[in-house]
Amino acid sequence: MTDTSIKTTSPEVAATWRTATRLIHGEVERTPYGETSEALFLTSGFAYDNAEQAAATFTGEAVHYQYSRFGNPTVDALQRRLADLEGAEACVCTATGMGAVSSALLAQVKAGDRVVASRALFGSCHWIVANLLPQYGVETVFVDGGDLKAWDEAFSKPTTAVLLESPSNPMLDVLDIATIAERAHRAGAIVIVDNVFASPVYQKPLELGADVVVYSCTKHIDGQGRVLGGAILGRKDWINDTVLPFTRNTGNALSPFNAWVMLKGLETLALRVDAMTRNAAAVADWLASAPGIVSVRYPGRKDHPQHELAARQMSGFGSLIAFEVAGGQEGAFAFLNALRIILISNNLGDARSLATHPATTTHMKIGPEERARLGIADGAIRLSIGLEDSADLIDDLARGVAALKSRGFAN
Repeated sequence: MTDTSIKTTSPEVAATWRTATRLIHGEVERTPYGETSEALFLTSGFAYDNAEQAAATFTGEAVHYQYSRFGNPTVDALQRRLADLEGAEACVCTATGMGAVSSALLAQVKAGDRVVASRALFGSCHWIVANLLPQYGVETVFVDGGDLKAWDEAFSKPTTAVLLESPSNPMLDVLDIATIAERAHRAGAIVIVDNVFASPVYQKPLELGADVVVYSCTKHIDGQGRVLGGAILGRKDWINDTVLPFTRNTGNALSPFNAWVMLKGLETLALRVDAMTRNAAAVADWLASAPGIVSVRYPGRKDHPQHELAARQMSGFGSLIAFEVAGGQEGAFAFLNALRIILISNNLGDARSLATHPATTTHMKIGPEERARLGIADGAIRLSIGLEDSADLIDDLARGVAALKSRGFAN
């Protein structure tokens, strides 16, 4: 016999929970069957009791699901939990992380508007700002993210939106989100922060003054290399009035199955990110003293140029490391090809450790001049640390160092 009396936890009780508990139990809404794992509503459409209900649903007079491009119970469950985790009023999930970035920008701007972005962006984000937005009559300006005078100069004119990453992809530049947001607001801008490298566990951009947070949920949130997805989080009125009309009518919808997988990923997010971060700290320290390694950038090390800023605005330093090997591209390829545990992949935030050569993969299309401005040398490698034993990862990286030695790039 079905028990239809099951209730969700009261908001007052849930508000006292800490992160790890909220990731499992936050914003749960069970069906009358009382399932422990969230239900998967793998359906494209929904039926109505009568034609009048269908008509009222489309006018907004009735609350009823109409089509999974517009809304789906499983996707809604993920959106509620992400909003709860981020401290946001609302969330919209998208088909991919780049779908989140592009929708947040394109829903906000029109011809004649102005967008200012940090120069240190993921390659596809850089392309949107440098190539796509200008095609629609939007003025775009890049600034060096750590140069507050450059931000001030950029904000000397009215600005519609700001896009930045912190830490940045791939060289882990840390930007002063609070200061940039304050100055951007004086110019009339909405501030959009890509928080993927920090993850929602270690950094809360909304608390630092940002208006919008975007994620590739493909990364740490799924964290196991299974599905694609993205998220946009911010004020409820902005999500409802600006973003939802854009995503619903352009078809940038997340699959219910992918949403369900990501709900399962959230349950272990804090555990995974903490363990990966401990591994990353050990690996970064080893790399810093290894022969053939020109430089190491990890926000948790005191030699990172923005270490103190990272310690102020992040509660942990994350699972990403950037380092440069001697020998340029030849040295980087030799190093990567010698690895046996760490996979060569342009993904990140995975349970498996992954390494990529940004100059020929993620940041290939921005060109050598722009890469030089960003400090992406031909010998630079981006390393996403996973859940393996750190001693095994260090042994694997030692194979890369041995390959550098065999080619005369290390003593």
